[in-house]
Amino acid sequence: MPLEDYTIVIGLEVHAELMTKTKLFCSCSTSFGNEANSQVCPICLGLPGTLPVLNEKAVEFAVKAGSALNCEIANFSKFDRKNYFYPDLTKAYQISQYEMPICRYGQVEFFVNGVKKVVGINRVHMEEEAGKSVHSGATITDSEFSLEDYNRCGIPLIEIVSEPDMRSPEEARIYMETLRNILRYANVSDCKMEEGSLRCDANISLMPKGATKFGTRSEIKNMNSFKAVQKALEYEALRQAELLDAGKKVVQETRTWDDSAGITMSMRSKEEAHDYRYFPEPDLVPIVLTDEYIQNLKDSLPELPVAKLNRYLNELELPPYDAELITANKDLADYFEAVLEYYKDAKVVSNWLMGEFMRLINEQGLEIDQVKVKPKDLAAMFTLQDKGVISSKIAKTVFEDMFKTGKDPDAVVKEKGLVQISDVSEIENIVQDVIKNNPAPVSQYLEGKEKVLGFLVGQVMKFSHGKANPQMANEYLKKALDKLK
Repeated sequence: MPLEDYTIVIGLEVHAELMTKTKLFCSCSTSFGNEANSQVCPICLGLPGTLPVLNEKAVEFAVKAGSALNCEIANFSKFDRKNYFYPDLTKAYQISQYEMPICRYGQVEFFVNGVKKVVGINRVHMEEEAGKSVHSGATITDSEFSLEDYNRCGIPLIEIVSEPDMRSPEEARIYMETLRNILRYANVSDCKMEEGSLRCDANISLMPKGATKFGTRSEIKNMNSFKAVQKALEYEALRQAELLDAGKKVVQETRTWDDSAGITMSMRSKEEAHDYRYFPEPDLVPIVLTDEYIQNLKDSLPELPVAKLNRYLNELELPPYDAELITANKDLADYFEAVLEYYKDAKVVSNWLMGEFMRLINEQGLEIDQVKVKPKDLAAMFTLQDKGVISSKIAKTVFEDMFKTGKDPDAVVKEKGLVQISDVSEIENIVQDVIKNNPAPVSQYLEGKEKVLGFLVGQVMKFSHGKANPQMANEYLKKALDKLK
């Protein structure tokens, strides 16, 4: 493979929409999915004579995000105008931060195949969102025309610019997944890629093995999933390697990812900072933050993924696999802890969440917040198991019904007659029927083939429709057989 001779260098620019109710410089709603151009005003449309007013909540969220990413928070930052023309930009400039961003010099830690990786954060800056181009075709490259929806114009964004520290497309994907998790834990962005509230531009270049000077980079846009980020970077790395092997040059350009074709395609030459003609935004005063304000916001942050992971490992004594899987999804972690409020055995809860719970979620294509089973009802089902009211096998049947209907476990057990049989005389009667109806296996057991006992226990469970207490079935079956010796 041509890539064996090269080192891949990747840096990501991740845009996350902040969860404010109104836009960055006006009072228009930021809600998603409404009629096109129904959430606009003269300010976010950039009409002459209008003036922006900064949304304080957006500043708060930006500071929290920077703190969660281990950044230095600036006491003094300011906005700039980034000048460029594109149909989705109503003013022909974007209010952003260039020279003095609100956050700098952070880092993100994650594991790749069990190996710890640290990626530096160069900066986190605030800016306003552009509109959305609605293409007539599947992508911009095969469209005859595009329409513009300006509802998104002015929604507050943070752009998180990494250092070029990633060395594989897989690292880039895991970095972005980790970033998403941190932002969601910090409650600053919902990070819904399907709604465009988390997006990524990826810069990738190759340099010969052992070299220290980076190669010419390409920027890839239009990636709307973690899988797409990895696939696009894998394709682009191979494309650049093939060019270099053929003695050709890599052109610095912006490329788009065509997911259906599985290729990147050239869009335009890559701009440099001076092409945007940055200058200070004259209509906004600088952002001045006190140390006390910054510290109060840092202190208000909820428990973040790394701290939660360590607590699960050390206090709850979960295995690393369980702890990592649960903390990797904020909604799953929230549900896990809600169940623990009613049932204290963390390992039992994690086993169910990683097993039957996630199986049904994946089969039905649901999000965790769409699950009908209340945490307290799942805990109640575990208690029924502990009391011997239902067996572990019956519990799976009960849970599936709970998952489907949202009913509590007591109601399901009563409606379906699933109470476990623990009555001694009833189990003894079933055992006698099983012995009578299975003479061959009984003879094998009496001849010393004790493994046959498992089959006979299975027959007891079958005869009782899974209701017999498995431990009692084993115990009384063995007693009855031993009397025949």
